[in-house]
Amino acid sequence: MVRWLRKIALSLCVMVILLVLAGASYQAISSRLDARRFPESGRLVDVGGYRTMLNCTGAGSPTVMLEAGWSDLSVEWRTVQPEIAKFSRVCSYDRAGYGGSDPGPMPRTSHQIATELHALLRSAGEMPPYVLVGSSFGGYNVRVFNGLYPDEVAGIVLADATQEDQYELLPKAWTAISAAQLKHCERLARYSLLVVDLGIGRLMLRAQGAQGHDDYLILQTKYLRARTSELRDIRISAEQARTADHISDKPLMVLTAAENTDTLLSSGLSEHDFEEFQRVWVDDLQMRLARLSSRGRRIMVPGSGHDIPSDHPESIVSAVHELCAAAASTH
Repeated sequence: MVRWLRKIALSLCVMVILLVLAGASYQAISSRLDARRFPESGRLVDVGGYRTMLNCTGAGSPTVMLEAGWSDLSVEWRTVQPEIAKFSRVCSYDRAGYGGSDPGPMPRTSHQIATELHALLRSAGEMPPYVLVGSSFGGYNVRVFNGLYPDEVAGIVLADATQEDQYELLPKAWTAISAAQLKHCERLARYSLLVVDLGIGRLMLRAQGAQGHDDYLILQTKYLRARTSELRDIRISAEQARTADHISDKPLMVLTAAENTDTLLSSGLSEHDFEEFQRVWVDDLQMRLARLSSRGRRIMVPGSGHDIPSDHPESIVSAVHELCAAAASTH
């Protein structure tokens, strides 16, 4: 009996080892194939001990710097960037830990991100003035960048950007959804060995019908840790944006999504709370952003959800074109 139990235990161990090896091989080979077939645009630039993926195209001044939202890679701008490159220099990048970039110092607050972005632009030889474009969480980052380096910024575009008072003004049920989202991110980061290295995350995406060419960029431990840190410390970033100031009378365009199509919100909030969320976001928080500058202007984007770069990229291109033309006319 003991001999049979030992044989069963040994067989189970062998099966587990084979499954682990198969999963690890599947993940490694699939990632290499994806990276070869769908390479990320740009080049790696050293910013002082670690490298950041930067993609700059076009020519002209000012240089437009695109800052993606939370958990979004530089590919978020795949439709926006080519259009802006037709009339000015434009750059997108992967924040530290994202996509092709190396991991960076923790925690991933807006101040840390803004100082890294400045070092990246300098190291890459991309000189000011800059027009900054921040989508969602990226809005905090560009506002902090402007506060740190006000003389280098010619104008700002905020695309359905987060606003620091939202944590007190949005429905309380939204806070519970945000807390659950953070716990989910922390679990994925904690068990990244299973999620990433053994191919389980890739299998889960395939089971859900996802066929994204960029999966290899997000199925990385460094990415899961970086985005978790950004979300965990987002209120610190919010206060850093609040105290950044220095927008004053700079051209500021606030693009606001007219429709909220976030299924996480619509399924997690009651009908009343969802309507209240939309009212506060559109009529209050976005207007607070527009009032950051005496030259601030709010523009509604009909038919767009929160992800304006994907839903209505032409609205961002139009706003950037206007700010670039205004900056050129003053020089």
